[in-house]
Amino acid sequence: MDLGFPVITVAIVIVIIYLLSSIKILAEYERGVIFRLGRLLGTAKGPGIILVFSPIDRMVRISLRQEALEVPPQDIITRDNVTLKVNAVIFLRVIDPNKAVVEVSNYAYQTSQFAQTTLRSVLGEQELDELLAHRDKINLRLQSILDTHTAPWGVKVANVEVKQVDMPESMLRAMAKQAEAEREKRSKIIHAEGEFSAAQRLVDAAHLLSSEPISIQLRYLQTLTEIGVEKNTTVVFPVPIDFFSGLQNLLAGAKAPAPPEGK
Repeated sequence: MDLGFPVITVAIVIVIIYLLSSIKILAEYERGVIFRLGRLLGTAKGPGIILVFSPIDRMVRISLRQEALEVPPQDIITRDNVTLKVNAVIFLRVIDPNKAVVEVSNYAYQTSQFAQTTLRSVLGEQELDELLAHRDKINLRLQSILDTHTAPWGVKVANVEVKQVDMPESMLRAMAKQAEAEREKRSKIIHAEGEFSAAQRLVDAAHLLSSEPISIQLRYLQTLTEIGVEKNTTVVFPVPIDFFSGLQNLLAGAKAPAPPEGK
């Protein structure tokens, strides 16, 4: 019995199965880094259909989508000796798949580890007020430092955000007292400025009334009208303004020194 035809058929089937298993499909956001006999090929493959001939070729899939890495809370001692617990989030993406595979064993893990040390060192140089008031500037500095170190790995750090700052309870109470004192200070300053403005207006009004004596009597009559409108038991005896003027002149004449007698 001739066994040539079945052997050829089996061989063809094996070759077809091998070729079918060599077909790989990469999504739009994926790239395949190919190692042929242990050596890196020139460029990453994909997206679409590619052929990977195992065991000669070995493919490593790399995603080009942006990833978010959360930095675990770190114990920070600021420049003014305040203990804080700070965490952050890093947004990164791979821009060179070959370097992301060859230059580093796990780019996400190493970026996270380096971010932890950078977070402690950068925030340790800041005071508490600077950390709370200038967070955007600190985020830009963290992003610049991390991006400089991840660039050789083919990884781009797009953004770094300090996510949460946990302070001790005693520090929160001290800050609340400080904020209350600041508000009370502003309140007193505003009240003093109001008193000064009112006093200045009274001085201006006194100068204006002194320029026209009849205006004082008109103001006096207006005050009597306002008192009479209210339903109260106050009894008002109107006295002419001239009476006070004559009384004032009389007192001034009594106090004046007598002229010396002639010799």
